[in-house]
Amino acid sequence: MKAYVFPGQGAQFTGMGKDLYENSKLAKSLFEKANEILGFRITDIMFEGTAEELKETKVTQPAVFLHSVILAKTLEDFKPEMVAGHSLGEFSALVANGVLSFEDGLRLVSQRALAMQKACEIKPSTMAAVLGLADNIVEDVCALIDGIVVAANYNCPGQLVISGETSAVEKACEAMKEAGAKRALLLPVGGGFHSPMMEPAREELAAAIEATIFSTPICPVYQNVTATAVSSADEIKKNLIIQLTAPVKWTQSVQQMIADGATLFTEVGPGKVLAGLIGKIDREAVTANA
Repeated sequence: MKAYVFPGQGAQFTGMGKDLYENSKLAKSLFEKANEILGFRITDIMFEGTAEELKETKVTQPAVFLHSVILAKTLEDFKPEMVAGHSLGEFSALVANGVLSFEDGLRLVSQRALAMQKACEIKPSTMAAVLGLADNIVEDVCALIDGIVVAANYNCPGQLVISGETSAVEKACEAMKEAGAKRALLLPVGGGFHSPMMEPAREELAAAIEATIFSTPICPVYQNVTATAVSSADEIKKNLIIQLTAPVKWTQSVQQMIADGATLFTEVGPGKVLAGLIGKIDREAVTANA
């Protein structure tokens, strides 16, 4: 079975999508429509902007989404039998499998980015990568730390990202090293995503998601929150609202997709991060890049 996977924040690079814009009428029209919807020329930043400009949350999330979705729409043999996206990438996956229209997907991603930015400004929060520890040990260490710190991204075995209040995450990093982690290092991110620190953003985004039409998908989506195949529009909507404050179960999602018959994983969007993670989750997995 053909599985398509969509990357999240962090996969952006200067020049992303430029070749699509220059070589496809459909891509050019969708990029121009995106400029109108967003109210600024995001294409200028994607094609020519600096790494700093691309790192702004209000730019990064729509940029990665646009690159992924427009690339999917220009693929001739795009016939997904299952889809999944990492964090932000879940929105790309939902456009690709017909749950959200291009326009609604972009509006929600833009609102999500701005809501997350606001939540980051309320209280200092951050994330850290923990390498070389079993998931249950990372969870146990987090539970012992004073303050808010939780497991946020289950990326692959031995690579877990924690998230929460800055002081609690810093304390947790020291405790992870004492517990035997190879490395525990703070990440250059704007805040503590996929943790209770994003509750204000979740509330804000919930209203926008509730007001958006979600259609029945053409194939199941393996959602971050459940790591299982979901085909009900109402359930997809509910899980998408929870996603901002819940962990990204990427390892579990990929394992479930393989158990359900995935034979080829194609990454659609900037970079090759997900293909790399999938190879670490299951060495037998076949991956490709669109």
